Amino acid sequence: MISRPLAIAAGVVAAGAVALTVAVWPDGGDEAPSSSASPPSDNKSAVSPTPSPTKSYPLSKAPATIPAVREHRAARGPGWKPKGGGRVVVADDDLADEGQLLAGELKLAYAGDAEPRKGDVELALTPEKADASGGRDESYTLSVKGQRVKISAPEEAGVFYGTRTLKQEVRGDRTAPEGVVRDRPAKPQRGFMIDIARKHFDSAWIEDRVRELGDLKYNQLGLHFSDDQAFRIESKSHPEIVSRDHLSKAQVRRILKLAASRHITVVPEIDSPGHLGAVIAAHPSLQLRDTRGVAARGAVDISKPQAAEIVDDLLEEYADLFPGRYWHLGADEYRALTVENPEASYPQLAAAAREKYGSDARVQDLATGWLNDRAETMRPFERGLKAWNDGFFRGGVEKADDDLEVAYWTGKEIGAREPVEYLKEGRNVVNYNDEYLYYVLGQPNTFRYPTGQRIYEQWTPRVIRGTKPVNAKYDDQILGGVFAVWCDLSGSQTPEQVAKGIRMPLRATAQKLWDERKPGLSWGDFVKLADQVG
Repeated sequence: MISRPLAIAAGVVAAGAVALTVAVWPDGGDEAPSSSASPPSDNKSAVSPTPSPTKSYPLSKAPATIPAVREHRAARGPGWKPKGGGRVVVADDDLADEGQLLAGELKLAYAGDAEPRKGDVELALTPEKADASGGRDESYTLSVKGQRVKISAPEEAGVFYGTRTLKQEVRGDRTAPEGVVRDRPAKPQRGFMIDIARKHFDSAWIEDRVRELGDLKYNQLGLHFSDDQAFRIESKSHPEIVSRDHLSKAQVRRILKLAASRHITVVPEIDSPGHLGAVIAAHPSLQLRDTRGVAARGAVDISKPQAAEIVDDLLEEYADLFPGRYWHLGADEYRALTVENPEASYPQLAAAAREKYGSDARVQDLATGWLNDRAETMRPFERGLKAWNDGFFRGGVEKADDDLEVAYWTGKEIGAREPVEYLKEGRNVVNYNDEYLYYVLGQPNTFRYPTGQRIYEQWTPRVIRGTKPVNAKYDDQILGGVFAVWCDLSGSQTPEQVAKGIRMPLRATAQKLWDERKPGLSWGDFVKLADQVG
């Protein structure tokens, strides 16, 4: 009997040629022979050395992550998983933070700017810097080839998002698939907002959310820290308004540092001229009252200069604390504008409006002027400014400044305008649709806790109000969306219950802000994936 190796050799001799084992490179091309072989000899009886067989791999599948990657070029190869001896190396010193974070998460060594080798992950910046519109470029490329990983991007944020993809790919002893991922978000603003005014959340809870948001590729965390019930951050300019349970500025700075490491901008909100009950409690003379002397809950009298002075003091103080790109000015639910005849109910506001803006001015013009004045206070700090949609009014003699972004949350308010009205005016809109994205503790006023499935299957960034999308021609003006937690009935859930309740809605929202197209997975499979990747 001839042994198998000899049988193979005999077959080679009979064929009069050298047998080559051919595999496929990860990019789909043919691989060179796995062992060196001499050219065919003129001596037909010569026997060439037998090549070693090379393992063949099936074509790779796209990585399973949340949010899903937008593009994956399949290839053949073993893929990559973190092993002992593997390292994270960086081609640019600016990526040291991203490299050290990933190394710690994957239990790899951090080797700085060392030359990459088999088993390593390399992080690099590409020459391009900004996208065509001058905004932040958050795209990245992740390549798995030759048992190495390379993540490259025009900016650090993109590299970070690539590391989040890799972290999810290998979680649970899984393997990052061979091939090339090219990925980018659909929307530049992907946010989560938490009402820490009505309910105190400690810094550890907020920091846990920052880590969760970073892994889901969110880039904004909104903090609504002033309302009727409480004022929740330490103040030097007005310590009298600060509630007993609050965050110190040192705690806020730690949150900001952690958020920056995840490329998350913290967006503060001091809502005014409504929702200022905590300020009014310390300064009762500022409360708005109607002709009968009845107080308007949470509303300051904007005809009084001292009201503006206190709010501006706070804006300037916290602008120094929060260095981010955006600021939320609030402007919603001013009680004077929720009555049938504001001019009759609040004649002092009507008189101030006429004095400042002319004989045709109304209370809504005074409120618009208040919003513009607060925007002017913030302009030296060069922030992108936002205000709630019900702080913008149709008609009137005073118009909200053109550069204010509309944070559209509801169509339920008195005189609420359709989203398309703002879009036709050329305004940019951020989607906070209360039909899908509002998690309101205690579910008052017909609110229902949002489900991840409903967001995943029905919502897109173009569904701004109710359940129907606006025309696709406005897509570029819709800058993104924000999932929001409001603590109207603060005792209804513990912080732990809130974290559990928003887990799947946050993941569904992340998916639709990263890629607004119909997801490839069913909802059931998406939930299973969430359990796998964290």
